[in-house]
Amino acid sequence: MQQAGQRGMTLIELMVALAVGLGVTLAVTTLLIASENHKRTTTSTNDAEQTGAYVFHSLDGVLRGAGSGLAESAYPSPDAGVLGCKLNAGAILPANAAFPSPFGAFLGGTPSNLRVAPLLIAQGQAADGVSDVLVVMAGSGAAGGVSRQVTGAGSATSVILDNAVGFAQNDLFLVSQTGTTDCLLEQVSVNPTSSTLTLSTTLPYYTADGTTLSTLSGSTASYVTPLGNAAANNLQFELIGPDANHTLYSYDLLQNQHLVQTPLVADAAQAIADGVYQIHAIYGIDTNGDGIQDAWAGPGDTGFDINAVMTTAATQRQIVSVRVGLVVRGEYYDKNQVAPALTLFNGLTNGGGTSLKVTVTPNGTDQQYRYRVFEFTVPLRNMILLAGGP
Repeated sequence: MQQAGQRGMTLIELMVALAVGLGVTLAVTTLLIASENHKRTTTSTNDAEQTGAYVFHSLDGVLRGAGSGLAESAYPSPDAGVLGCKLNAGAILPANAAFPSPFGAFLGGTPSNLRVAPLLIAQGQAADGVSDVLVVMAGSGAAGGVSRQVTGAGSATSVILDNAVGFAQNDLFLVSQTGTTDCLLEQVSVNPTSSTLTLSTTLPYYTADGTTLSTLSGSTASYVTPLGNAAANNLQFELIGPDANHTLYSYDLLQNQHLVQTPLVADAAQAIADGVYQIHAIYGIDTNGDGIQDAWAGPGDTGFDINAVMTTAATQRQIVSVRVGLVVRGEYYDKNQVAPALTLFNGLTNGGGTSLKVTVTPNGTDQQYRYRVFEFTVPLRNMILLAGGP
């Protein structure tokens, strides 16, 4: 029996209380959803920022050293050195089959004509069909990578110099000759005790194809350009580009891990970073031979497509920097987000005044992500020094 002064909640009061409670619950839930969405968006954006910073750091280190050991071979002007020579490396180059994914489309899938060049931009040849592939070649050879003249009659397994100071077992070097198309990558088999570099046909980087080694080593018109050491793996002959799933990869053209470091590991590209939606690049060129960049050139411009650059040493000497543009995608899928068109190289033109702007337009479900754009210019210090720049 209810005591005096007390009464039960009426139906109307109960309904009002429920309505107020539901309103508060809805407000709190809405706030929590908005907060969680903001947190995920912020986290995704921060991840994209970190990815861009990491890729910038990685590419900057690789690109700055482009041409090390190779540029020195082309001094003084107008000697081409090894620039533009056809790269023969053991049984792996020239390659008559496509490189491993995601570089199967590089040079049309049959990269048999790959030439020595500090830096090349293969426009639209990445696995996504729109991104560029960067080709970087650099050595870390003995005696600063300065080429040395062949001074005696060598053979198919030996090269004779005036001295072999600085060379050691497993050192790699290119043998080239002015007026010939091919340069041959060779590997020292034992520590030299005289002026003779001894080779072995059983080593992975013994090369006898193309212009034969006996022909080049038997002529004092030939030169040896030291590159680095196979055991130390201190060379950079690599491709860089994204796959169709937006992961940035690098691929070692000399297959050092596959052939030397861990021979049982299959030849494959190595992942660098996720979320790289597209990558594009343009050349910074020196048009008057003072080593200072004074113009831009796109990889689609006349005379600057990959085939023209890699076969023309004079054009390679003009390239003193590279500008790289990255579009990095966050991982958070937002159904309310519609990504706008993004631009790279806005306001930049080539020597003829043609715009080099690249527009990246996400479509389909790609519009539901957030993106960050990064652009940076990397000076190619070895090519600047070759041109006599500051």
